[in-house]
Amino acid sequence: MMKRNKKISILGSGWLGFPLAQLLISNGDLVKVSSTSKNRLSELSPLNAQKFIVNIDLEFEDIQNFLNAEILIINIPSKNIEGFKNLLNEVEKSEVEKIIFVSSTSVYEDTNKTIYESNELESQLHPLIQIENLFRNSVKVSTTILRFGGLIGYNRHPGKFFAGGRTISNPDSAVNLIHRDDCIEIINQVIKQEVWNEIFNCCADTHPTKREFYNQASKSIGLPEPKFNNSSTTSFKIISNSKVKDKLNYKFIHPDLMKIYSK
Repeated sequence: MMKRNKKISILGSGWLGFPLAQLLISNGDLVKVSSTSKNRLSELSPLNAQKFIVNIDLEFEDIQNFLNAEILIINIPSKNIEGFKNLLNEVEKSEVEKIIFVSSTSVYEDTNKTIYESNELESQLHPLIQIENLFRNSVKVSTTILRFGGLIGYNRHPGKFFAGGRTISNPDSAVNLIHRDDCIEIINQVIKQEVWNEIFNCCADTHPTKREFYNQASKSIGLPEPKFNNSSTTSFKIISNSKVKDKLNYKFIHPDLMKIYSK
């Protein structure tokens, strides 16, 4: 198999970024990774990648060295709009040509219907939308936005989400979740297929109710059924993944949420 040899920098190397870096390195890409903590750098030592400290909430150090890449993958939980403005300013002075920005389906409010990217039902006040627009409006870079549903898989077992007596509200509303394996492979396919200047909703095919899903997830690891607030009003949204499947010809690794944690 021909090695890709793309220069890729990953901003954020935790639960998603670390295994993503492993895959890209195995593809033959030249990868740089970042952490906000010097203490975490030792945890990144297994990666055959250059390692940097980058914290967009602080002054940048050696940022242009980190941004000496063709592709930048932004995968951090920060919603600091000013920090992202400063980052974009550095990006526009760098070698970066393309960006993958990991966003969230939380930008959509509950509408009690299925939501497609073309509906334009985003809350314009949501900080993630304002941050997405910063990069989408840049004339220097081509940006693809990946709006992931709730993240599950590996040490993020949903059976543990509501352990300890936490109550689940809106129990008969639909869930919009995605397994980490699919997050990583969708990013990989965007790079492989060179699909830029797009927005993709990324969730599994199925949308069971919270009651169905979290009951089964808890049972799968021997935990009691979680508590549900049955008096809460049901409002919901169902995030369609049809565009990412059509545009990337993508088949989900974990399409059926109820089968992931079934015994």
